[in-house]
Amino acid sequence: MTQLDARPSTARAADSAADGGGKGLGGNSVGLLGSAVIGVSTVAPVYCLTSTLGSTAGEVGLQMPAVFLAGFLPMLLVAFAYRELNKVMPDCGTSFTWTVKAFGPRVGWMCGWGLVIATIIVLSNLAGVATSYFWLLAGEITNNGAVADLDGNKAVHIVTCLVLIAAATAISYRGMTATKGVQYTLVGLQLVVLAVFVVMAVTKAGSADFAATSVDFSWSWLNPFSVQSFGAFTAGLSLSIFMYWGWDTCLTANEETIGSDRTPGRAALIAMVVLVGSYLATGVAAQMIVGSGDQGLGLANPETSDNVFAALAGPVMGPTLGILLFVAVLASAAASLQTTFIPVARTVLAMSTYEALPASYARVHPRFKTPGRATITAGVATAVFYTVMTLVSEHVLVDTIYALGLMICFYYALTAFACAWYFKGELTRSVRDFTFKGLFPLLGGVLLSAVFAKTLIDMWNPEYGSGSSVFGVGSVFVIGVGLLLVGVVIMLVMGRRSPAFFRGEVLNRDTAVLVVAE
Repeated sequence: MTQLDARPSTARAADSAADGGGKGLGGNSVGLLGSAVIGVSTVAPVYCLTSTLGSTAGEVGLQMPAVFLAGFLPMLLVAFAYRELNKVMPDCGTSFTWTVKAFGPRVGWMCGWGLVIATIIVLSNLAGVATSYFWLLAGEITNNGAVADLDGNKAVHIVTCLVLIAAATAISYRGMTATKGVQYTLVGLQLVVLAVFVVMAVTKAGSADFAATSVDFSWSWLNPFSVQSFGAFTAGLSLSIFMYWGWDTCLTANEETIGSDRTPGRAALIAMVVLVGSYLATGVAAQMIVGSGDQGLGLANPETSDNVFAALAGPVMGPTLGILLFVAVLASAAASLQTTFIPVARTVLAMSTYEALPASYARVHPRFKTPGRATITAGVATAVFYTVMTLVSEHVLVDTIYALGLMICFYYALTAFACAWYFKGELTRSVRDFTFKGLFPLLGGVLLSAVFAKTLIDMWNPEYGSGSSVFGVGSVFVIGVGLLLVGVVIMLVMGRRSPAFFRGEVLNRDTAVLVVAE
């Protein structure tokens, strides 16, 4: 474990890096396939689809596949920024470390906070979905509606959710080897079940059972310019961006990956290709069989739009195979719940190592080689956040997902801009450097900044998201902006406790990063 001493911060950083001390994480624990699988798992494609297919269809109608493609573009451009930055600084702090080196400690701190709070929001929603599908699956297996209805009991729901969070925290605490072993099976199950759903939906589309809802495929579904309004497009895009969030977990596990400077970037690109293919195929198949209307099984039906697969499992796949879709959603949420602890714990570890957070969070378990205190704290924060939000708002799932889009755009855009700025002196060396270190990251950052700004304006309206409000202001705005302001307050407190970091003495462009020696 990295020990903090009394010498100047820059001296400690340089010596630790030179000695190969790093942060104490277990190096060479994950290969290319394992890293890509962890990236896909963190995104949780089946969970994302069941929770956002309906909402996206409600915003953009049959142009949902086009919005999936539009959301993929800025994510791909930002992925190139991550890849280039990781080549020269394979640090588990990723966005935090890189933006500090590019823009200074305060911008970097807020970027790190954006990642941390986005992850806590995702973890809470994952736990909620996993809980709901646990009881739905139990009801299907026992053929007892009363068992499935237990999810509607708020006390039972919260207790079950806390148990799942505790289990995921424990697995993550035990290290990357345990994490990787669980993920191969769960990710494989998700992709196989999605493939079965797609095949059966396309096959049954137009049959007598679905004659009232089936829609013939049209290439116009892939045209983003056919969306009815720019406001609808940005709302759908915000949801689409959320559906790709998590691929950067490949990068936050870089110090534990074989070939830490190159493998994580390649794994992230592989994960994103798998995701966009899965989303397009599932979105097209779902629209072909039930359409994007707001009646019956239509994807935009408000009674089922927040959990589409719960409504489609039986009608599309039948009572027996339909259970597999319930299993896949539960597996997706549970798997992602476990792997999503990776980015938050390692970002907190890096922030603590560089004195941006209290030193106690830099503790790494001597046996498991994981940031144990940071992992447990993330688990507790998730449990508290979900419990409080569930008790306060019945629409917490919808509103926090919309708020999450704001957080994602915030720290992804900052990271993209950090790449272009950090490499500004290298952009004229070659066409490749100009394209991948400057042009692509800059375009990605601009696109995400535009979505951030438009979303910020739209979410002021109480009708944005679930339609709930606080003193006349949309609850999505209150959640999103409020959490960012909480970060500002914590940063000001840390500025008094750790002035060296905020003076740029611990981490700046010229200091070495602390990484695992290979």
